[in-house]
Amino acid sequence: MVKKEIVSATKLKKEIEEAKVELLSRNKKLKLSVKTEAKKKVDKKKAEAKKKAEAKKKVDKKKAEAKKKVDKKKAVAKKKAEAKKKVDKKKAEAKKKVDKKKAEAKKKVEAKKKEEEAKKKEEEAKKKEEEAKRTPEEELEEQLTEEEIIGFQIDKTDMDKLVNRVTEMIASYATKGILQNILWRKLKLSSRDGSRLALKLERMGNITREKILENGRWTYLLLIKKIPISTKSIENAPCLVCPVEKKCSTDGEISPKTCVYIEDWVLLELKTKKRHETD
Repeated sequence: MVKKEIVSATKLKKEIEEAKVELLSRNKKLKLSVKTEAKKKVDKKKAEAKKKAEAKKKVDKKKAEAKKKVDKKKAVAKKKAEAKKKVDKKKAEAKKKVDKKKAEAKKKVEAKKKEEEAKKKEEEAKKKEEEAKRTPEEELEEQLTEEEIIGFQIDKTDMDKLVNRVTEMIASYATKGILQNILWRKLKLSSRDGSRLALKLERMGNITREKILENGRWTYLLLIKKIPISTKSIENAPCLVCPVEKKCSTDGEISPKTCVYIEDWVLLELKTKKRHETD
């Protein structure tokens, strides 16, 4: 009875040991299974994470490629924009140059137009001034031919004597000259005859006419140029009728240096000349 119990206890112990071993084995298997499951889950998660990472990588790659394309397009667009900007700038500069040339050409045209207008006005003013300066003598001179001027005659008048007289009268005023209207009044000539006579004397080379403004009117100052040969200046010289002319010499007792007759004659000639100049 006791032996049987011992056997049974041993068996029981053995069974317990076996049960323990089996339990340990099951525990190991369970742990292994749990680990395997956990590992599977982890591996699965890793695999999923890897897939997600790969998917993300693909997405990122696509995004990067898309961004690259966008950046490339932007770069191309930027280059085009810069190229267009350069072209526009060149066009603007070219247009500016053209506009500047047009403006300069316009200014030149306007300046030329103004210059022409100014010239025209100046010519008109000059013409008006010349017209204002025109004298009856100029109009008369335009109407007459050279033959009519040189061949001018006054009825019942010795023209040679008149020419000599007028020339001598003008010569008496030396470089001062005489206004023609004053001379014509002295000679009692009409303005027309006097003007024609002055033109005749000028053509002959005896006088020159200087146009001047006198009392707001244009007229001529007559100046001597060539005095005709005349004996009038020595007609009253005392030497021609001097009774002692043969005894007269520069170093003799009778001398021109001390001659009272010559002195009186010279003084008389001077007074006559001064009277002419005053008149």
